Amino acid sequence: MEAPGDPEGPLPPGGDGPPGSVRETPRRLSREQIFVLISAASINFSSMMCYSILGPFFPTEAEKKGVSNTVIGMIFGCYALFDLLASLVFGKYLVHIGAKFMFVAGIFVSGGVTILFGVLDQVPEGPVFIAMCFLVRITDAVSFSAAITASSSILAKAFPNNVATVLGSLEIFSGLGLVLGPPLGGFLYQSFGYEVPFIFLGCVVLLMVPLNMCILPNYESDPGKHSFWKLITLPKVALISFVITSLSSCFGFLDPTLSLFVLEKFNLPAGYVGLVFLGLALSYAISSPLVGLLSDKVPSLRKWLLVFGSLITAGCYMLLGPAPVLHIKSQLWLLVLILVINGISVGMSSIPTFLEVLSCAYENGFEEGLSTMGLVSGLFGAVWSVGDFIGPTLGGFLYEKIGFEWAATLQGLWALTSGLVMGLFYLLEHSRRRRRSKLQNILGIEEERTALLPGEM
Repeated sequence: MEAPGDPEGPLPPGGDGPPGSVRETPRRLSREQIFVLISAASINFSSMMCYSILGPFFPTEAEKKGVSNTVIGMIFGCYALFDLLASLVFGKYLVHIGAKFMFVAGIFVSGGVTILFGVLDQVPEGPVFIAMCFLVRITDAVSFSAAITASSSILAKAFPNNVATVLGSLEIFSGLGLVLGPPLGGFLYQSFGYEVPFIFLGCVVLLMVPLNMCILPNYESDPGKHSFWKLITLPKVALISFVITSLSSCFGFLDPTLSLFVLEKFNLPAGYVGLVFLGLALSYAISSPLVGLLSDKVPSLRKWLLVFGSLITAGCYMLLGPAPVLHIKSQLWLLVLILVINGISVGMSSIPTFLEVLSCAYENGFEEGLSTMGLVSGLFGAVWSVGDFIGPTLGGFLYEKIGFEWAATLQGLWALTSGLVMGLFYLLEHSRRRRRSKLQNILGIEEERTALLPGEM
């Protein structure tokens, strides 16, 4: 196994691939790799559009149905909670179910329930409306969890030597989904009403099913012997999971709160509220490929990208309101600028995490192949979903109780804590490795002296 800092990459050959397949990086993409990229791009784009389309207008529509801000936050947050549970299950049984089947079935179910979300305005207000929102949102979460878990594993299998570059590049399509979802949803909502955004998007997702059935390759592998529990109890993996959770919580916090804050503070119409989300999504999409390339080319930088990205994210959330203790007047241009910086910082922190967890798993004896990639993909999706649940749920509650400014500040403190803890761990790890290296050098010198003594006598 190669060391994590080896420039050849953190994913050595073995397991399910032919020997030497990792070290020999082809100059051109194979046909199979191109098809994998198309499939992964389609799910990244469609999942982010489905996720982000609610932001500009659903909170307002739900309030008309008598739903409180806290419950709106829970509707956003339940997606992440069930994504968490589903990710653990699908990651564990990826090899048993089959990556391709899991991918295609997830897209099909998600397209159907997205269309169903468009008819919820016909449901009577009160408990029935709330229950149906939860039911449809949960089903959507489970279906997209299946597709995303399978997609990440297939990508790691198809591009074992350039995982971070590929994942970062595909975040362009996630960013496009985040960019186009809110303004497109806001425009269709203003022009045609509540139903059209969901029906249109659901049909787009369903059209991707036959495409992926035809082009997505079918990878098979033997089941692995390791579990999620063994992976998450590795200290480094546990701390990285804490960082991922804090980042996703920051993202999720904005869903039920930012649109309401902008409407109240700056009196913007729903269509323009979607454009406010543009700065965050666009900067994330542009910066992620660069961060991924840097992570693959200079593996030693991954840890510091992760740490400083978290610290910058913390600063952004304290300035988002801004925090009342800073005595800075809230202005629209400042809000958009902070969202742009936040998009870059979240990319810095999140892109290197997949490779950091995967390399840590290999260092600790996990078998190399699709089974471990499924565990890592499922774990990543699960811990991201923990924050994605806490962010909207707690964000909606705090928005009601203490206002957006203080709520965003508290969110920033979480990111600050995770960044500082992760940075301290890396410093201690670096110190331990230096001491171990010095000890090995001393032992090596002693062995050489011992070997020379018989010859001198």
